[in-house]
Amino acid sequence: MIEDANADDCSADTERQTDTERQTDTERLSELFWSVARRLRHSARAALAPWDIAPSHSRALGVLMQHQALRLSELSDHLRIAPRSTTDVVDGLQERGLIERTPDPHDRRAMLVSLTDEGHRVGTAIRAARDADAEQFFGALSHADRNDLTRILRTLRG
Repeated sequence: MIEDANADDCSADTERQTDTERQTDTERLSELFWSVARRLRHSARAALAPWDIAPSHSRALGVLMQHQALRLSELSDHLRIAPRSTTDVVDGLQERGLIERTPDPHDRRAMLVSLTDEGHRVGTAIRAARDADAEQFFGALSHADRNDLTRILRTLRG
């Protein structure tokens, strides 16, 4: 009986160690992820510096380059931000002459946002700079590692 009790104690200790190790591994993984995310964010901001443009504005330009004209609600969905935040982004880009609002021909109550010629020019230049920055940032990874990371991040993004 004493041997059974000792065996149970050893088993419980092993389970506790495993739980503790898992928690530590999870904490390490989380910290590592945030460290890389911070480094990537700083790198992206540096790549955008020549245009004095916020990352959220750059993302909106990229979406509009892909989708042409969109309603604000559609742009919000693509950016995964609140409609009010989208309005702020669109206002900022319109003030700089990078986008324009036009009435939706299918619903006169709605407005469409689209890039101006300057918006296309700036968007294209930003895309090239961000692509070069991403290539430098992820350059240490093999093609297979990049594919694995892409798959993992898509899974986590949901």
